[in-house]
Amino acid sequence: MEIHGGDLYRNHVKLDFSININPIGVPQSVKDAMYQAIETCNRYPDIMAEHLTKSVSDTYNIPSEYLLFGNGSSELFMAVVHGIKPKKTVIPVPSFYGYEYAARALDGEIVYHKMTPENEFCLTSSFFSVLSQDVELLFIANPNNPTGNMIQKEKIKKILDYCKERKIYVVLDECFVEFCDGDYSMLPDIEAYENLILVRAFTKIFSIPGVRLGYLVCSNQKVMQKIKRHIPEWNLSCFAQAAGCACCAFAKQTDFIKNTVEYIKKERQFLEDAFLQKGFRVFHSDANFLLIFHETPLYERLLDRGILIRDCSNFRGLGKGYYRIAIKNRAENEILLKAIGEL
Repeated sequence: MEIHGGDLYRNHVKLDFSININPIGVPQSVKDAMYQAIETCNRYPDIMAEHLTKSVSDTYNIPSEYLLFGNGSSELFMAVVHGIKPKKTVIPVPSFYGYEYAARALDGEIVYHKMTPENEFCLTSSFFSVLSQDVELLFIANPNNPTGNMIQKEKIKKILDYCKERKIYVVLDECFVEFCDGDYSMLPDIEAYENLILVRAFTKIFSIPGVRLGYLVCSNQKVMQKIKRHIPEWNLSCFAQAAGCACCAFAKQTDFIKNTVEYIKKERQFLEDAFLQKGFRVFHSDANFLLIFHETPLYERLLDRGILIRDCSNFRGLGKGYYRIAIKNRAENEILLKAIGEL
């Protein structure tokens, strides 16, 4: 089984609930920008990504020197590990496999802090005990993937302060934060923590996983230079840069993010209620996906019907019977529920 969702290339799939992207779809202006970028394919893309940097800087009020772009967040995670070269890394589990994949690129020790279903896979006070003096890097996501739960901002700050005292760098993955209703992002506080390396992406909220575009925000310029040395030249295509600029413009001109949050809340509640009625265990989520548990072998049976979900049995800290379901539009959500009902 693959370590990520979205494997349409080796399966016959009509509906894909395995990848967590915005069900509203790609904004037309973003599609138009990528189409127009075809005319620039006969030259190298801007190695400095100047227009994209200015767009993100203006949209999110981030100093341009705090920004570093990657071919998706995965490239940035790998660059962070190679730049910092941690001898010991902490990863709470279950969480996105990309953290472990990046950490394993070096020979350092990896400590896995297990979150449990009894605590709804939330971090408890015991988490601080693993953040010892010899830890150099911590990966943490808000909201977490595959559970979808949020860490309150005050708790994130407490973790950052604790790590700051011990000179532990914190990679905070906020790739799904724009789907969540509330003030959770640490972006406004980036200058308060020189140990904070914040990673976000255009992939999820703007439904462009095939474009590959993420960005890293860090106020510590020494750390930024270490990470930047491990980013390839011309890592952003002309299409990625055009798409990113168009996404920023669209977000500033419309209520796209606000409308998405409301849409996700409604459809997530619809799916959660339906799964509970069918006898599933449903874990609380603030994101655009749900983690559910049931002993029925859903993955194989739904795939036979052309519906792909994320089997989470290969997530460290989970096991057989756990599935992650992306929130899609009402018609598609009803097709999924009907298929499960028939099983």
